[in-house]
This record gives sequence, C-alpha cells and structure tokens, in this order.
Amino acid sequence: MTDLPLTPIAGHRVLFLMAAEPEYGPHLRARFTPLITGVGPVEGAVAATAALAAAMSSGGVDLVVSLGSAGSARLEQGSVHQAARVAYRDMDASPLGFAPGITPFLDLPAELDLPLIIPGLSQASLSTGANIVSGAAYDGIAQDMVDMETFAILRACQRFDVPLVALRGISDGKTPLEGLADWTDYLHLVDARLAEAVDSLAAHLQSGAASGGTGPMAGPARAPAYLSGKAKTERSK
Repeated sequence: MTDLPLTPIAGHRVLFLMAAEPEYGPHLRARFTPLITGVGPVEGAVAATAALAAAMSSGGVDLVVSLGSAGSARLEQGSVHQAARVAYRDMDASPLGFAPGITPFLDLPAELDLPLIIPGLSQASLSTGANIVSGAAYDGIAQDMVDMETFAILRACQRFDVPLVALRGISDGKTPLEGLADWTDYLHLVDARLAEAVDSLAAHLQSGAASGGTGPMAGPARAPAYLSGKAKTERSK
C-alpha cells in the first residue's frame, strides 16, 4: 500500500477510515483525507490491517478514527455519537455452547470497550455486522446503533496495539428502509455533525499536547489487557 493518508494532529499520526464515498461530504473533506475501506466487516478488516501493516515501516500510526453513518431505532436521526462499546452481531456459535457474540477459543467478551473518550460527545453502544438492519430487525439487537465495520477495524487495531476512536452519525432506522435514498437522505447532516466531532477530537489532542501529554487523547490509560490484540486461545468457560 502506498500513499497512506495520515493526518497530523498535535504531533500524532492519525488514520481516518471510512467505508464509502457517499459518507465523505464537504465538511469532512475540509478536514482530512480518509482511507476508504469498502463496506462490511471483511472489507474493513482487510483495509485496516493492510494500512496498519504498511505504516509500520514508516513511523506507524498513533490513532485510528473510524467514522461514518450508522442505523438506530433509538437515537435521533442526524445525531452523532462516540462508540463506547462494540459487539459483533454476526458471531453466533451457540450450537457449540458459546453465548451469542462470543468468538470461540478467544478470551474476549461479547462487547469490547473503546476506552479513549472525547469529552463532551454523546456515547452509545454499537453493533457491527454484515447485514443492513431495518425495521423489526432492531428488536433483536441490544446495542444502541448498528454499523458494518467498527468491530472488524477494532480487532485490526488490537493486533497492532493502536488505539481506536469510533464516531457514528445516525442516518436511518426510524422507519424501515425502502431503498438507497432512505440511507442517503441524512448524510449531509451526518457529514456536518461528524466534522464537529472531528474538531472536538482535534481540540482534545491539542489540549493534551499543550499540557505535556505524550499519547493520543491527552495520555489516558492504555486499553484494557483484553484489547491488546494478544487474546488467549482458550475456550471460553
């Protein structure tokens, strides 16, 4: 991979990841150039892993920011939230005795924490999966919002020990989807509000640099042990 689009913020090398061009509107274009991963957990994992591996030979990445649209039947359309926890709704090995969401033979919980928090932003839980969720399908999802890439990107970040911030704007979910336009209708508003969230992130990073912090997010505690990407290969009990 060549020409990895890293954005310098307060001395940190930040990699912004987005799934698709329609989410990358004029407000975000004025702030950074993202790596477009493609849609879904497979494309997200492949692109994030390739980018982080390529960056290792040129100084690495200090922070990954995954951002874009999300669906929700609970949260206001057009609102923006930082994911505080993320689950993988595609994983269901319950016929083998594992709880839904638990990946067999990994010592990982069904929901993974995202410990780097931007002050002042609304926090919500997030469910990642390969399907488009609509209508009554929300009834079976415990998390506040749904997307298609963040959990996969988090696992790639864990492997390379790079912290992740996930920002999502609610584009749909109030009513059942009936076509592509039901997703794109709110993307202009999501673009503007995500840009404001990126500004908050940058301000927080700048504040950390001004106060002598050395790590992303003004030097908070590193991710919990289970976020190190070195998960045990023991069967969950």
